[in-house]
Amino acid sequence: MTTRSTAGPSYRDTRIRPVPWRRLAWVSWRQYRLSAAGLVAFLGVLALYLLIMGLRVRGAYDAAAACSPAAGGPHCQDAFNLFDTRYAATAEVSAFVLNAVPMLAGVFAGAPVLARELEAGTFRFAWTQGAGRTRWALARLALPAVTVTAAAAAFSQLFGWFYYPLFATRDSAFAPQYFQLTGIAFAAWTLAAFAIGALAGVLIRRVVPAMAAAMAAWAGLLLAAVLYLRRHYETPLIAHNSGRGAPGIAPWVISQWWTGPNGKTVTSENEMIAILNHLRRGYAEWTVYQPAARYWHFQLIEAGWLLALALLLIAATIWLVRRRAG
Repeated sequence: MTTRSTAGPSYRDTRIRPVPWRRLAWVSWRQYRLSAAGLVAFLGVLALYLLIMGLRVRGAYDAAAACSPAAGGPHCQDAFNLFDTRYAATAEVSAFVLNAVPMLAGVFAGAPVLARELEAGTFRFAWTQGAGRTRWALARLALPAVTVTAAAAAFSQLFGWFYYPLFATRDSAFAPQYFQLTGIAFAAWTLAAFAIGALAGVLIRRVVPAMAAAMAAWAGLLLAAVLYLRRHYETPLIAHNSGRGAPGIAPWVISQWWTGPNGKTVTSENEMIAILNHLRRGYAEWTVYQPAARYWHFQLIEAGWLLALALLLIAATIWLVRRRAG
C-alpha cells in the first residue's frame, strides 16, 4: 500500500521583492543624466567666466593696491580707474545676474524630477515593479538634491574668490545683494529652490507650469528674506555717530537719520544739505546697523531655516506622492 503525502503542492512566492536602492538610484541617473549634464554645463560655463574675470579683477586690484598715486603719477591713476570703473562695474553686474542661479539650478532640476513622470503617467509602471511610492519618490529626489546642493556650495566659494577685491575695497559680503551668494547661504537657497520645484511638480503634475510656479514662489521667498526676515535675525544696533559715518568695518547699514539740537529728526531738504556741506554744532547722525561680526551667525541662521524648510517641503512632496499621486 502506497502512502500519499497529504501536503499540498508547493507554490513559489510570487510577491515582487523591493528593488534595491542602488538600482533605483541607477535608474534615476539613467533617466536624468541629460538634465544633469545640462546643469553641469551651465554651471561650468559660469564657473569658467568667474575664473577668467576673477583673475583679471584680482590683477587690476593688485596693481591698484600696490600703486602710490603720489609716486606713480598718471599711470597710477589709470590703474585705479581701470579697477574702479571697468572691473568693479563688471563684477557688480555679474553678482546681480548670479542671484538667479540658485533659482534656475534648483527649479530646473526640481520641478521636472517628479512632474515629468506624473504628467506622462509612467510612474504607475514603476510602482508595479517593486519600487513603491515612497521608495520611488526618495530615489528620484535624493540624488539630484544632493548634486545641486554640492555644486552650489562649490560655486559660492568660487564667487567669494572672484568678488574678494570688491569686498575688500567698496562692498560688504553682508550687503543684502551679496549675502545669499556667499558662505553657506547659496547652497541652502539652491536646495530650497529644488524642494519648492519638486513640491510644485507633484501639486501641478505638469512640468512647465510647475517650473513657473516654483520660480514665483522662490522669488517671493527671497524678497521676504531680504526685505524683512534677515534684518530681524538679531536685534540691530543703534549708534550715535555725530557725523563720523557708519560704525565698524563694512557693516550692514539698515537706516540712517539726523537729529537737530532739539532732538527732533531733520526732515527739511535744505537743512539736510547744509548739514552735509558743513556739520553744524548740535546736529547728530544716527545709524541702525548689523555689525560685520555677525556675518557667519546670520549665515548659519539663514542656512538653518532654509534647510528646515527644504526638508519639510520634501517630506510634504513624499506624503503627496503616497496619498494623491495615484
